[in-house]
Amino acid sequence: MTAPSPAPKQRVSKEVVWREARELVWAHRRRLSIGFALMLVNRAVGFVLPWTSKQLIDKVLPTKDPSLLWPLAAAAGVATVIQAASSFGISQILGVAAQRAITEMRRAVQAHLVRLPIRAFDATQTGQLVSRVMSDAEGIRNLVGTGLVQLVGGVITAIVAFTWLMILNWRLTSVTAVLLIVFGGGMAYAFTKLRPIFRERGKLNAEVTGRLVESISGIRVVKAYTAERRERFAFTKGANKMFRNVAATMTGISATTALSTVIVGIIGTLLIVVGGGDIIAGRMSNGDLFLYVLLTGLLAAPLIQIASIGTQITEAFAGLDRIRELRAMAAEDADDEGKDLAGTIDGRVEFAHVTFSYDPGVPVLKDISFVAPTGTTTALVGTSGSGKSTLVSLVMAFNHPDSGSILVDGRNLQEIRLRSYRSRLGIVLQDNFLFDGTILENIRFAQPNASEAEVREAARVAHCDEFALRFDLGYETIVGERGVKLSGGQRQRVAIARAILADPAILILDEATSSLDSESEGMIQDGLARLRAGRTTFVIAHRLSTIMSADQILVLEGGEIAERGTHDDLVKLGGRYRALYDRQYRQALDRYVNPGEELPGAAKLSR
Repeated sequence: MTAPSPAPKQRVSKEVVWREARELVWAHRRRLSIGFALMLVNRAVGFVLPWTSKQLIDKVLPTKDPSLLWPLAAAAGVATVIQAASSFGISQILGVAAQRAITEMRRAVQAHLVRLPIRAFDATQTGQLVSRVMSDAEGIRNLVGTGLVQLVGGVITAIVAFTWLMILNWRLTSVTAVLLIVFGGGMAYAFTKLRPIFRERGKLNAEVTGRLVESISGIRVVKAYTAERRERFAFTKGANKMFRNVAATMTGISATTALSTVIVGIIGTLLIVVGGGDIIAGRMSNGDLFLYVLLTGLLAAPLIQIASIGTQITEAFAGLDRIRELRAMAAEDADDEGKDLAGTIDGRVEFAHVTFSYDPGVPVLKDISFVAPTGTTTALVGTSGSGKSTLVSLVMAFNHPDSGSILVDGRNLQEIRLRSYRSRLGIVLQDNFLFDGTILENIRFAQPNASEAEVREAARVAHCDEFALRFDLGYETIVGERGVKLSGGQRQRVAIARAILADPAILILDEATSSLDSESEGMIQDGLARLRAGRTTFVIAHRLSTIMSADQILVLEGGEIAERGTHDDLVKLGGRYRALYDRQYRQALDRYVNPGEELPGAAKLSR
């Protein structure tokens, strides 16, 4: 039952790729038409030199009449100038068209890429996605640039040259035609074999790029564990696979080129035997034979060019095929058109019998039900893998329930437009991502149109002043890739300032103070308090001292709510939460053995 399915899928893939190729050509039809017209002129004047050479040999040299020399020279000179100018025009016009097409394709692929669900990014290496956007789009230059026009021009030149050759000597040309048919069959076979190899090359390139991006991004971990040699071996292994793939394609291309060379050589041999015999027999003049030789060159050159361009176009089709696969993935907001705008959100969030699984049959959350009233704080506690991060990912609509529903202000979240809803969210993650820009730009990322005064106020509330103003450039300091020039606590405060500036209705704090020492944590607690005021907040925390003031605490175990209530209620209950609390209390006492030193968090309150 399952065996037939791959065949239709592959057939549809080819149809879609061909359709996209036609759409690309049609979208750039004006420039391609101009290029095609210039190509016709270019190819037409290319026949002037062979014709003038024949006239020189047959009419000027035998009669020694100089009157035709200058007209023939002028015709050859003008033809050469026109050919050079038209070649330049083709390159300029179609080169610009190709670059515009590549840019538009990259923009379209990137625009679709960022709309894909989180699962797509979790399942695919960053390098592979980068390769789709940058490398695969590059290949379409051969469809809308000079490649396609040169391919068509080569075919036209070959046809005209072949027709003229038939007129000059049909017997010799008939044998040539048979050889060309053999050559065409070899070319078709080569393209059939080369396309999968080119497709595989794109996949390998993406994998190698992905591993390289990972090793560079994690260079501190690589160096810390002296893994440079392992990373070198991993990259070398991928690079060798790329080499073997490239070698295979080079073998295929070399084979087609060698075949064309053999064909040309056989034709040259026939010219000597048959052409020479026809001159001796009086069936051809010396000019005819010279013209025949030049036309044979005009016929052979396009054939060799067709082999090269055909390979490039085959590679372009392989790239289009990979791009098609990416664009065929459904965007997370694909069905937003018929949904309602979020409008004003008060922030009441309700989970009604929500079950969710990443893999079918393996639920991560099981029948979760609770209400987070407007303006309250809901804390999530539990061991790693209990479902805390998955629950907030559902709140952020990164994932959707398998069953049950999530209601925001009484409306089903899946009936609200995604972008409209997320514009009312704020988030501070455990490992906050900062872009390679200034501190000011990273805070303003939440609200690009915010004034500098608004940004600085948000930064002040998050206590970014404490470190930013110590830099020579202040808020204009470049933080480096992923914020590597800042400490973990500093990055966390920038992220908190970013969330403050967003002015969200629903706030997600995922270990928001995990990177802060006790002094820094105390410094921004009031900032977090102001951030949480009047907002529905979800807090994930392992340090229970940060969630004691939460309106409700949900203790998750195995994807289920094991306990719920306030801090005092759960401590009195003496269950799982109390056990976690007591363990952290004892750890705090162990760390602070000095009787005169102030105890932090849970230990301080307990005392």
